[in-house]
Amino acid sequence: MPEGSDASAGFDEPLPTPARWRGLSLFWRTFFLQALLLVGCVLAWSETLHEMEFEPHALQTARQLASVVNLSRAAVMHTDAIDRVSLFKTMKDQEHVIILPREPKDQFELNDEDDINQHITHEIRSRLGHDSVVAKSVNGVEGLWVGFSIDKDSYWLKTERSRFDQPAGRTWLIWLLTAALLSLAGAAWIARLINLPLKNLAFAAKRVRTGDFEASILDETVSTHEIRAVNIGFNRMTHKLAKIEQDRAVMLAGISHDLRTPLARLRLETELSVPDAEARDHMANDIAQLDAIIGKFLDYARPGGMALQPVSLNAVMDSALVPLRKRSDMQFRVALQDRLLVLADPVELQRVIGNLLENAGRYGKSANRDIAEVEISARYHNKKVLLRIRDHGPGVPADQLRQLTTPFFRGDSGRTATNSTGLGLAIVEQTVSRMGGVLELSNANSGGLCANLLLKRANGEPV
Repeated sequence: MPEGSDASAGFDEPLPTPARWRGLSLFWRTFFLQALLLVGCVLAWSETLHEMEFEPHALQTARQLASVVNLSRAAVMHTDAIDRVSLFKTMKDQEHVIILPREPKDQFELNDEDDINQHITHEIRSRLGHDSVVAKSVNGVEGLWVGFSIDKDSYWLKTERSRFDQPAGRTWLIWLLTAALLSLAGAAWIARLINLPLKNLAFAAKRVRTGDFEASILDETVSTHEIRAVNIGFNRMTHKLAKIEQDRAVMLAGISHDLRTPLARLRLETELSVPDAEARDHMANDIAQLDAIIGKFLDYARPGGMALQPVSLNAVMDSALVPLRKRSDMQFRVALQDRLLVLADPVELQRVIGNLLENAGRYGKSANRDIAEVEISARYHNKKVLLRIRDHGPGVPADQLRQLTTPFFRGDSGRTATNSTGLGLAIVEQTVSRMGGVLELSNANSGGLCANLLLKRANGEPV
């Protein structure tokens, strides 16, 4: 039996997983790619609109500000000193424009040097003169300040920056979010439309693999020509496979009947006609072996699925161990978690466990003892139930380990047994697979073969 890692490693330790993006379904891959494309397009359009709006907004702001300055300059130039006081007060109260004399000792902070402010500053200087100053604060007072000259006099014009800022409306944001949500919903719908036929095909193929041909019929009336052609071809293939499976079942039933009837007559005639008791026993054993081999062939070739129901693994294990505990060449150490419920066929599950225990008893004897020590453990493992059956025999060579479940393959220790058909573990794997489980065979670190069964966990009460 095999040499290598402990058998439970396949279930207790996390198996190597591919990169995270590989774990995504085709639906999510398609959706994320479309969503990424849509988000990229939205960002590109937003940046384009911003660039298209940037220069006109800066130019409009500079023109408005230059117009205010020019109007203020004209008003100052055409009023006398007495009327200017009243003019400045009116401009402050009604237009929120303040005009102050510019003193040499004034401390001012120039406008920010971002793109839009640089455009505004450049445009104002080109309209008012290069000696004009655009500042964001004068003597610690925040605002939009423009320094200009009238003849030899210099003035500051202060106004609120908000007069020239773009309105901070939220309408564009609402429309942008609405468009993004509608686009994502459309992407999800398109991804589902693309992937739903593939999902149905994968589900139908899975049902065909388990032998359920009736539940794997795909819709042949879909509007998409390519999908309809695939569905029609798949249904024709499924129908042909079902016919082949049915013919095989009929043929095997006929073979069973035609072979077992003369074998039964031959055994009866042998027991009545052969006087030598030892020869009679040998002939009867040969006939029984032929009958058992035929039964193994039929078990392996048995078609169709099976009805699964909640089954107590503890009760099934107790029933399987009852006849084996009487054997003097086998010892058992059992450690089962309480109330283990699995989704299985009780008869088939007992046959699987019995087959594995018989295999452990036959090939699991250690070199220094003629007794097969078998360890049996079971526990809940996430949403599954892990059953482990381990012997302490010589194990299986590493190059033969994966072939143990191949039909008619017999390992080195199995070739010496003339009554071995090479179908025992193949039948176990097939039966476990039909119950939705997994069989894994590996070698324990300290020697011996480990059979790990991962069965579906059941809810409710056992039947």
